[in-house]
Amino acid sequence: MSLTLDNLNSMQIDVFKEIGNIGAGNAATALSKMIAKRIDMDVPKVNILEFKDVAELVGGPEAAVVGIYFKVTGDISGSIMYIMEKKSAKFLTSLLMSREMENDALDEMEISALQEVGNILAGSYLSSLSSLTGLTLVVSVPSLAVDMAGAILSVPVILFGQVGDKVMLIETDFIEGSEHVKGNFFLVPDEDSFEILLKSLGVI
Repeated sequence: MSLTLDNLNSMQIDVFKEIGNIGAGNAATALSKMIAKRIDMDVPKVNILEFKDVAELVGGPEAAVVGIYFKVTGDISGSIMYIMEKKSAKFLTSLLMSREMENDALDEMEISALQEVGNILAGSYLSSLSSLTGLTLVVSVPSLAVDMAGAILSVPVILFGQVGDKVMLIETDFIEGSEHVKGNFFLVPDEDSFEILLKSLGVI
């Protein structure tokens, strides 16, 4: 039987959770350098849940969100998605571009800036995973969409559904002053990649 999130044991799940914690810490550091401001971070919450429950966790199917999607290739293959509330995305672009937040609309320059943020966050997570496993991992150019959560999640749910019924989702909360940038990050390796990952981590 091939390994998926549906049949991992508790020790293997704990290892993935620790990778999530380390990756989130590295992402906060990278984000702080990018905007040249101190970024604090609440302890990430790492959840394993069914696909049908993901939309509720990001505010419900009709919540306005920004989704940044990547493919992962190299020694393993899979998919990454980072979803944040539209308000958080707008605040992030205001920090990056030294602009006042006038409304929730995102222009082309802000969307480009968010893609760069997605690159940095995804790169930070994969760098952590690569350091821990010794595997070579490459991330694709990001695809970004601004839409309702239900619409954005429909694509990865179809893709992730090929490797099981569940997803590992890392809730992140980056803090700058009194503002919070809440996001949800998930990495799902394709079939066969779970076994490669766990062998490289010494838990199989």
